[in-house]
Amino acid sequence: MTPFDYIKIGGGIVIGAALAIAPAYLAGRHAAIAEIVATLQAGRVTILKDGQKIDEQAIQADDADLCLLLGGCVQPDGQGD
Repeated sequence: MTPFDYIKIGGGIVIGAALAIAPAYLAGRHAAIAEIVATLQAGRVTILKDGQKIDEQAIQADDADLCLLLGGCVQPDGQGD
C-alpha cells in the first residue's frame, strides 16, 4: 500500500463518521430550537394573560381600588398609605 492509500482510507473514515453523526446532530438541534420556541410562545401568552387581568382590574376599579393596585396613595391632605 502506498501512503496515498492510507490518506484515502483516513478520509473515508472521516467522511463516514460525519455522515453518520450529522443527522443526529441536526435532529437534536431542531428539537432544541422547537423547545425554545414553544417556551417563548408560552411565556408570551402568560404575559398577555397577566396584562389583560391587570387591565380588567384597573378598568373596573374605583379610586380606592386604584390606589391599592398602585401600592398605596397619599391623599392631597397628607393622609393615606
